[in-house]
Amino acid sequence: MLRPWNIDIVLDDQCGKAIYLQIADAIIRDIQSGRLKGGEALPGSRHLAQVLNVNRNTVVEAVDVLLTEGWLVSRERRGTFVAEKLPSLRGAKVPLPKTTPAAPLLNKYQIQFDDGHPNSKIAPVAELARAYRQIFQRKARWQMMSYVDALGDIDFRREIAQMLSHQRSMQVTENDLCVTRGSQMATYLTAQCLLQPGDYVMIENPGYKPAWSAFEQAGARLLPVRVDQDGLSIDEVAAYLKTYPGQVKAIFTTPHRQYPTTVTLSLHRRLELIRLSNEHGFKIIEDDYDNEFHFGHRPIHPVCAFPGLRNYVYIGTLSKVVAPALRIGYLVTNDQELLHKVSDLRKIIDVQGDTIMEQVILQLIKDGTIRRHIRKASQYYRAKRDFTVSLIDKYLGGKVTYTVPEGGLAFWIVPHRPVSWEDITSKMHSQGILIINPDTFSLGESANGFRLGYGSLSEQQLEEGIKAISKLL
Repeated sequence: MLRPWNIDIVLDDQCGKAIYLQIADAIIRDIQSGRLKGGEALPGSRHLAQVLNVNRNTVVEAVDVLLTEGWLVSRERRGTFVAEKLPSLRGAKVPLPKTTPAAPLLNKYQIQFDDGHPNSKIAPVAELARAYRQIFQRKARWQMMSYVDALGDIDFRREIAQMLSHQRSMQVTENDLCVTRGSQMATYLTAQCLLQPGDYVMIENPGYKPAWSAFEQAGARLLPVRVDQDGLSIDEVAAYLKTYPGQVKAIFTTPHRQYPTTVTLSLHRRLELIRLSNEHGFKIIEDDYDNEFHFGHRPIHPVCAFPGLRNYVYIGTLSKVVAPALRIGYLVTNDQELLHKVSDLRKIIDVQGDTIMEQVILQLIKDGTIRRHIRKASQYYRAKRDFTVSLIDKYLGGKVTYTVPEGGLAFWIVPHRPVSWEDITSKMHSQGILIINPDTFSLGESANGFRLGYGSLSEQQLEEGIKAISKLL
């Protein structure tokens, strides 16, 4: 078969990005630009490897990434093709670009199934203490004791912007970013500065209720959008836009690993969501609450990283990476007017962030501590995830359906038969085991599943807790 695509990929051994990811990203750019069209065949992996002068396994890895992310499809005995369901975003101008609800920490619970908290015992505490000491030994330490920009320390913002640009393909600068005390503050500031009483905000259902509360506090009315195996329903989004023309101000979404179900919003739906946002002018508020811990090829790039998206607020956090007690979040937007409002409101409720802590985390980023910790923690959590899989199969096999998550610190588990969650949670609590009632995630009818966090528990606690759940299902 003839392959008409003219291969024009330049690889750079010095850029710091793995070769297979450079190949994958180059092919994505050609798809987005139209050089590769939907349904078009790609050259075989051997041919690509010869042209690019790389090992064939490297090309296979790149293709696997693109298949996983939905850019390519594989057809048996025919080859690999560009996915046909890719709405065109060409011609659009390219903009300059969870903390999760804590279960009550009561002493009466010996086992607490939270919704995906990290294990604070593996936090880089010694490195953190060392960095604090070094910060206070600096000659210019008195400068840190003064007031600074309400948006956060400029050097810290610059480092976060660089991380987002290099690792998440977001074309942003320090001037597009505000550092906050956790992602919930970022959501609250966004809601207060973006919304007016009576505005509509679309939300995922099931979803993240603390964010819903922030929108309702600003006077917004919520429009629940169903979630299935491909993420939020674009058909329901489109229906709301027709029903409330000009009144829908935003959508709040967790597309990387939907909270609480952990499903990833499909590529086709991502691009449709962007198209609808551009057409109707509503903002996409994206909460990327656990991007760092990923066990597959790489995390899916944020919706807010796609070229052509005109209206967005991107919310992230470092609290899970360093330690939950250190409240470090941030919001990014290409709307400078909104960012100025955020800065003004921040001055009213919290004159500035914790500048000293920002300097400490900045030092840990620059000296490589954060990078090493993420690598080590990801290996730790991947092993614990696999152990949890073995327990679910052992004790809940035949009783539930679940998908092994490619990242994050929680499972979404759906029982085969209807159950009374009020009864189950009550019986579990009487045994000293805390489990979150699925009502916590739902607007209206309860979610048909439960979220089980595994990151903060020991292997013994996991086995005892899952064994107890199995007896009630």
